[in-house]
Amino acid sequence: MHIGIDARLPFYQMGGISQYILYLLPALAELDAANQYSVFQMHKDGRTYAPAAANFRRHNLFTPCHHRWERWALALELWPRRLDVLHSPDFIPPNGGAKRRIITVHDLNFIYYPQFLTPESMRYYADQIAWAVHTADHISADSHATRHDLIEHLRVPPDKITTVHLAANPLYAKPVTDTAVNQTLAHYRLPRNFILCVGTLEPRKNIPFLLRAYHGLRTVYKIDVPLVLVGRKGWLYEEIFRTVQELGLAGHVHHLEGVGDEPLAHLYHAAGVLATPSHYEGFGLPALEAQHCGCPVIVSNRGSLPEIAGDAGLILDVLDEEEWTDALYRVLTDDQQRERMIRRGYKQAQTFSWQKAAEMTLNIYGELRD
Repeated sequence: MHIGIDARLPFYQMGGISQYILYLLPALAELDAANQYSVFQMHKDGRTYAPAAANFRRHNLFTPCHHRWERWALALELWPRRLDVLHSPDFIPPNGGAKRRIITVHDLNFIYYPQFLTPESMRYYADQIAWAVHTADHISADSHATRHDLIEHLRVPPDKITTVHLAANPLYAKPVTDTAVNQTLAHYRLPRNFILCVGTLEPRKNIPFLLRAYHGLRTVYKIDVPLVLVGRKGWLYEEIFRTVQELGLAGHVHHLEGVGDEPLAHLYHAAGVLATPSHYEGFGLPALEAQHCGCPVIVSNRGSLPEIAGDAGLILDVLDEEEWTDALYRVLTDDQQRERMIRRGYKQAQTFSWQKAAEMTLNIYGELRD
């Protein structure tokens, strides 16, 4: 079977979908030496994502991602390759180009919260998603929550969707030394046991809400620990910094950009708790990364976050600031609860792996062939 995987997106951005592509490819290579794989990249991309295995080859394409004619131009470029299956990891497949097409749908954020997306993202995803899910021969969904959303909101037949959980970068499961953690803390001038929040600064992450809950922690419980926000500035992030100023938190909230995986792992190891009050997440990798690193997690009760955190995390109402303030206080001060959450978190993190994701994805390819 000749399988094509669209790997053009990493040339443009190294976000969550690109990470999914880059970790899935070597995991597939470890499992499958029988099928032939074509890894399609932008012709200008100097990096090669195709594994070194003999049955994986890179092929260059000229059709740019998210172009208004992408569906048709990409189909024309792919047609001579005679693909049995094409996997489109970024939601939208071409209008042809392979005998069978599988897409990965990571979330339906653009349907639930259109106000949280840029106009460009709305045009690309929201305007095409209904066509995409009904055109695709099968859909891989990152979570049971996303699968449920596809069935309920886009009326996709349940047997057309398979939940394939993602996994964290294996680096987060590796042990780290106190020396390495301390060096990272010194670099960022941070103490241990701070509150950590990881993700792009954008409305969907609900960070002003977290700032108010954090303000309550400082004023009601007199807990003096920093809040550390790790992530690039997305869009409509101005309210975050305005709230910091209004609440008098300028000296207590730290914003870090450009933090790589290794220093981020050190921050997870040093943090007292990870707080993720998002309005919606298709998967929620930071919660899983944190659990690998022995960091307790508090997440909202929205999207996939409850199934990722499992019984290891505290799952709270995304609208109840007092509940979040109380939970932050308990995790930071109750050693027994903290140790219980860490122990369960390690166990929960082990249930996700790229090997398992690759096995399930390979099964989908095989079913499409049959």
